[in-house]
Amino acid sequence: MPTPDAGHQFVELLAVMARLRGEDGCPWDREQSRESLRPFLVEETYEVLEALEEGVPARIREELGDLLFQIVFHAQIAEERGEFTMAEVLATLVAKMHRRHPHVFEARRLDTARAALAQWEAIKQAEHGDSRRSALDGIPRALPGLLRAQRVQHRAARIRFDWPGPALALEKVREEADELAGALRQKDRARVRAEVGDLLFAAVNVARLADTDPEAALQDAVERFGSRFRHMEAAAQKENCDLSALPLSEMERLWAEAKSQERVR
Repeated sequence: MPTPDAGHQFVELLAVMARLRGEDGCPWDREQSRESLRPFLVEETYEVLEALEEGVPARIREELGDLLFQIVFHAQIAEERGEFTMAEVLATLVAKMHRRHPHVFEARRLDTARAALAQWEAIKQAEHGDSRRSALDGIPRALPGLLRAQRVQHRAARIRFDWPGPALALEKVREEADELAGALRQKDRARVRAEVGDLLFAAVNVARLADTDPEAALQDAVERFGSRFRHMEAAAQKENCDLSALPLSEMERLWAEAKSQERVR
């Protein structure tokens, strides 16, 4: 259960936000709008994700606070516009959690996470009535591509439209790669774009079925590339030359050297 102190601190945060937006508040905070704050909301979300990956409690605490401040900021703007208050935001959220967890707050019992998720989706569909006619409705278009692909695939999988396992999904990756190769040979830019998209979507399917987060996997690959590339740059400097001046064969040798040292570590 949350401590009374947490409630007190939250009320104080709301007061701080109101003061910042007040007549004698901060000029920068006073001039912000929903539109101007959008990049900060996205940025703070990603900083929370980065902190979670690092696993340092103090950093996680700080970044969660920064994200919460953005939410409070938007609620304050809504209150100023006469739309809703933070109290209404919280009341709506609490009511939704009670409504969608009858196995917790009512005399029902579910024993698996899968059953709980299925119940959640059924209740959610009932709440929206006929406004959502597709199992894919409600997935934000603004999500990053990899995450949106995951969400779409998860929704389709719930009605059993899915590959039976990652091995068969990998065959689809090979098929899409062949189709991309054909588009590249034809130099058809529109088709190349379409086939690149299909290839990435198929790769996300493999990752999902292999219980691997594709975003995390791609971030890891970017980190590995960066580490190997910096090794190549350092090796070239030791030989008193610029990496860009080396022939491709020498670059490939340095790349292989970086990979081999990576395995040793």
